[in-house]
Amino acid sequence: MADLRQLTRTFVELADTLVDEFDVIELLHVLTGRCADLLGVDAAGVMLADGQGKLRLAASSSERARLLELFELQNDEGPCLDAFRTGRQVSYVEVDNVPPPWPLFAAQAKSEGFSSVHALPMRLRRQVIGALNLFGHPPVQLPAEDVRVAQAFADIATIAILQERLVKERELLAAQLQTALDSRVIIEQAKGVLAERLGLDMDTSFSTLRDAARRTNRRLSDVAREVADRRGRTRPTALARTSSPEPYHPGVVNNPPTRPAG
Repeated sequence: MADLRQLTRTFVELADTLVDEFDVIELLHVLTGRCADLLGVDAAGVMLADGQGKLRLAASSSERARLLELFELQNDEGPCLDAFRTGRQVSYVEVDNVPPPWPLFAAQAKSEGFSSVHALPMRLRRQVIGALNLFGHPPVQLPAEDVRVAQAFADIATIAILQERLVKERELLAAQLQTALDSRVIIEQAKGVLAERLGLDMDTSFSTLRDAARRTNRRLSDVAREVADRRGRTRPTALARTSSPEPYHPGVVNNPPTRPAG
């Protein structure tokens, strides 16, 4: 069992990574390193799900653990994957004469010098975002208290990662909303310019802007910004000249091509 003072320092260290400049990779490297130091295991690793729900290796405390986790991902077999898919803790301890549930993984783990694996889901309620994996050499089951500590570490990291994602999503949404509001102001200004310069009502001014944007495959806000900015290349009179098609007269070709004389 890990020393209480060491555990306290680890929880404080993990908490310190959550303030100011939050770095997910730094958090996960602290997590794997402290698990290896405190829980009597040889190495630890973390797998996280990407935007498509596919697991990726995010951090590991040793090169051997990194190679084993990559092997697990490449072969789609192992306790870490099962922990992620089921949301439950999965343990594998090598026992003689018992067929391993993951034959490829078990053989590779043994070749890397590991004879026990404990995979803990990184989950918040029903959402599972990855797995914390503990690798050991002695073929023994971790004490229940150590497993609870490791799960607590995984829970802290999970909450931190999900909170960071939520903050970024909110910031992105706020930025998108602000951009839309700013664009609306520019459009209203451009409508006013067209109404004043061309003697149009506001509805017709907006239609003129929109038609010009569609015709040139540009964003409405970009066309409006150039109209509102007198230094821009788009002038109100230019929009007026091109906003309406030439009248159609039966039997008459508009703008016939000029042929050279002779």
